[in-house]
Amino acid sequence: MVVRRWMLLVAVLMSLVGERAVADAPPAECSIAAVDLECEHLIDPLGIDVVRPQLSWRIAATEPQRRALRQTAYQILVASRAEDLDRNAADLWDSGKQETQSTQHIEYNGAPLEPGMACYWKVKVWDQEDVASDWSQPAQWTMGPTAGGEWTAPWIGAAEAKPESGNAWDPWFRKRLTIDGDVQRAELQVASVGYHELYVNGQRISDTVLAPAVSNHRKRARYVTYDIAPALQPGENVIALWLGTGWSIYPAYQTDDKPAQPIVSAEGSIELAGQPAVDVRTDETWLTHPSSNKLIGTWKFRDFGGELQDTTREVPNWNQLDFDDTAWQPATVYRPKLAISAEMVEPNRVIESIEPVEVVEVNEGEYRVDMGRNFVGLIEVDVEAPPGGSVEILSSEMLESPCTWSLRNTLVVGPSGQGTFRSRFNYHSGRWLTIRGVSRKPELSDVRGYLVRSDFGRTGQFESSNELLNDIYDTTLWTLENLALGGYLVDCPQRERMGYGGDGHATINTALTNYDAAAFYTKWNQDWHDVQYDSGYLPYTAPTYWGGGGPGWSGFCVVLPWETFRQYGDRRILEQSWPTIERWLGFLEAHSEDDMLVRWKSQGDGIADQWAFLSDWLWPGADGTNSGTRETLMFNNAYWLYNLKLAAAIADELGKSDEAAALRQRASTIRDAVHAEFYDADDHSYAGGMQAHMALALLADLPPEAERPLVMDRLEREIAEVRDGHIHAGITGGAMLFKLLMREQRDDLIATMATQTDFPSWGYMLDNGATTIWECWEPESGRPGHSKLHSSYLYVGAWPIMGLAGIRPGEEPGFAAFEIRPGIIDGLHWVKASYDAPTGHIESSWRKQDGEVELTVVVPPNTTATLHLPTSRKITESGKALDQAEGLTNVRRSEETTLLDVASGTYEFRWPVD
Repeated sequence: MVVRRWMLLVAVLMSLVGERAVADAPPAECSIAAVDLECEHLIDPLGIDVVRPQLSWRIAATEPQRRALRQTAYQILVASRAEDLDRNAADLWDSGKQETQSTQHIEYNGAPLEPGMACYWKVKVWDQEDVASDWSQPAQWTMGPTAGGEWTAPWIGAAEAKPESGNAWDPWFRKRLTIDGDVQRAELQVASVGYHELYVNGQRISDTVLAPAVSNHRKRARYVTYDIAPALQPGENVIALWLGTGWSIYPAYQTDDKPAQPIVSAEGSIELAGQPAVDVRTDETWLTHPSSNKLIGTWKFRDFGGELQDTTREVPNWNQLDFDDTAWQPATVYRPKLAISAEMVEPNRVIESIEPVEVVEVNEGEYRVDMGRNFVGLIEVDVEAPPGGSVEILSSEMLESPCTWSLRNTLVVGPSGQGTFRSRFNYHSGRWLTIRGVSRKPELSDVRGYLVRSDFGRTGQFESSNELLNDIYDTTLWTLENLALGGYLVDCPQRERMGYGGDGHATINTALTNYDAAAFYTKWNQDWHDVQYDSGYLPYTAPTYWGGGGPGWSGFCVVLPWETFRQYGDRRILEQSWPTIERWLGFLEAHSEDDMLVRWKSQGDGIADQWAFLSDWLWPGADGTNSGTRETLMFNNAYWLYNLKLAAAIADELGKSDEAAALRQRASTIRDAVHAEFYDADDHSYAGGMQAHMALALLADLPPEAERPLVMDRLEREIAEVRDGHIHAGITGGAMLFKLLMREQRDDLIATMATQTDFPSWGYMLDNGATTIWECWEPESGRPGHSKLHSSYLYVGAWPIMGLAGIRPGEEPGFAAFEIRPGIIDGLHWVKASYDAPTGHIESSWRKQDGEVELTVVVPPNTTATLHLPTSRKITESGKALDQAEGLTNVRRSEETTLLDVASGTYEFRWPVD
């Protein structure tokens, strides 16, 4: 009994010691943290119009050396004041602890949000051991007028008057207001048809340019929200606007309820300490005056022109408080029927400076400036000229021509004989500038260029042992960046500036793989909805209407939301797109006979019939429109099947099982008819083996199951033997070819095409002096009159990361679970790549060295990867067998491959070179 009591006493003492030790130990630290907070794909957006916005964040490791880190729960706080959030008081929403791994697209579920509200938020997370993190850094968004809400400010403009020649001078506007108190917060929403700049008390508000994003001005205008509080002062103030003509005169946007000139509508509120808020809105009391700037050109095909800037018309201090505006005229009120919505996309900004490399005199008083590479954006040119004289500044993308596509500017110099031309409401495109009318040769320092594009972030990085591939990759992305202006991808920035759906296929995977383009494509997706006709027909460009195409152009309305959803996991884009997709498929059905599409004619869109039913476009040696050929009919019917296939997948995601089943049943019937009509059983081919047509047939599941390997073999022979390793596809078809070959992991075939240097190839373009990708494979002598900066063949820019590094979406959209399928091919010694996914930083880099393949993989916290290794030989990870390595599960082996699931962490794999 004594022994038992003694043992009990010892146990109690030990327990007390243990409790004291636990009490004295520091609390466990969370192994993860929430970072990179976003609202509706944007960082701290101002003036959104979504009443239940989606919130997202990434998970970072606070202990990077650990593996299998994950979030098990989160808590979000949203407050109407920053100081309340600092003390964890959430008057708008406290989500409570939500046990889930979800970090993306968390829908706000708090108190109703009203226009003008500020919302401050932060999040904390719990890790795999249920340890809570610290609160994240705070983020914010503000509410603008919401969709469907009342926009109260009238539209104003200058008095409508047709100038005697050319365009009207871009107008200025001013409004004085008095503020009796200290400003606490002030935002102004500015919607315009045409471009605008905003000033408060002479201070330019925002570093954005060419605002707002381009929209279909038959139906919509977008407002930009500006924080004007820092520029306001107690007492008298002046708000000023400078409008630029731009898209306001674009022929396709003209309607009877608005003038063919820039107009603006602005409204906002200035919150004061202890005083009623001061409302600001445009109306007839604003004053207007012509500026010193006007558009040169007609803002349409081949004549987007430039700007005339007349320094003799400049009015110093026109936007400042002490300016005498008594001679200005009252603004004219207009009443267009336009939906007004928020510009929820990254604005245009100056991204990079371009310095000239050479100035040469080509004729007496005429100088050519070489900017070193083709680019799109703003230019600044300091000049000396006779007082009152005019200086011409011409843009060209061809050395032999002083001006291409009518891109030209004029500066009228004042009495000083000196002046500076600065692009304001139009942009340059080209490599060379020709300057005429100056008194002296410009110095290199007198000329400056600036790349301008939508300011989305870079997410993909790639380099390899092959310098040609590196150059092609870099040139492709440089080209794409020069096409991303105004919230959509233009086909070419100098001649057309159209948002072609066919070209959208050629660029979307490259853009999604290399840039944070979720907001960009969400906006462009709405543009496609806006241009749809009541019949379901879609023009071939959005938001711009004009231009030729066919099913593969308009059908981008299905591909865009699907690819964006796969990359970012935002299901809303599918929900918003479904009505447009249904109407589009209805249009196709109405233009079919005997289960096949038939060629349609122009749909009242001003396009000649020959341009209304194109298939692939601009393959090597292509001649004419090819809209009436049998190959075109085959391609377009296969594309119809491809649209149906993706639409059925979208219906599945939306829980529309009946619709999905009906779409698949319809596709089955069409597939039988199209295959019977176009398949050459002896050759196992469609369209005589054309690469694009064969690839699209396989993507659309056109061949019966037993025939698919034979068709794939025939496609391989077409590439490797018939075309001697060269690509023989165009814009839309080439995108389909690369999509198929990446799906089939035929990186060897892509590498063969991508590393050619003779015609046709990307290397051939670079060897012929290209600094941006051309519109067609042929050099200028082969197809004169085509663009030298174009979206045509940019699909090659997705392959280095998706193919060679193998980073690609998995079964679960948005990269919560993803795949890594490294393309380890002959001829390459090493590849280094990374992708900043919506869920975090991914790396996949491999090297062949000393008879082994070394593969480094980084999987971000709270995600998993399925790793496809192209070997069945002995594989180690950090020197250990796979079954002994932490973080690796579900190893599956076949004769040629090994698959395994990989938790978060950094891994080093090795295996013998096969």
